[in-house]
Amino acid sequence: MKRISLTLIAFIVATVLYSQNDKKARAALDEVSAKTKTYSSIRIEFTYKMENTSQKINDSYKGVLISKGDRYKLSFSGQEVISDGKTVWTFLKDANEVQINNVSTDGDSFTPTNLLNTYNDNYKAKLIEENAKHKVIELVPIQKKNFNNVKVTIENARKMVSSLSIFDKNGSVYTYQVNKFESNLPYTDNSFVFK
Repeated sequence: MKRISLTLIAFIVATVLYSQNDKKARAALDEVSAKTKTYSSIRIEFTYKMENTSQKINDSYKGVLISKGDRYKLSFSGQEVISDGKTVWTFLKDANEVQINNVSTDGDSFTPTNLLNTYNDNYKAKLIEENAKHKVIELVPIQKKNFNNVKVTIENARKMVSSLSIFDKNGSVYTYQVNKFESNLPYTDNSFVFK
């Protein structure tokens, strides 16, 4: 009987702690989302790392992302990905080739804005680390995706994402580390069309 009581107490404490972490995680993400929505545009210089220890892959590239609403332009690793919110152009510089696709409406595409706009509905959030400088939040998709989870590091002082790591099902980890962040720059809609 004593053993059952201790197990029950441990379960209740774990549930309460998980619930509090979940609330803290959602509150932090809500703050970042609310702040991000106040920007008319953003420009981010970042470092992209792709790691897969079993395949001995450890690549790193510098890149730039500009975004305005659902429009974005992503440049890194010899390619440009441009979207006007309806069409996505992927320009492979070395091959001098352009791939043209419609923006995915199934919610499976990973765009700069959809993570912050859909985490409440599409992900379970859990605070996994917290200190004076940052919080690390794990997002696990509720529906099956082509990745297992996402870890988001948020700077406490600026209430912004400082890094994001995507863990896919084949063991690869894709990390985006923010090096420089600027907001409210004057981009026109033409900035997000392939020319």
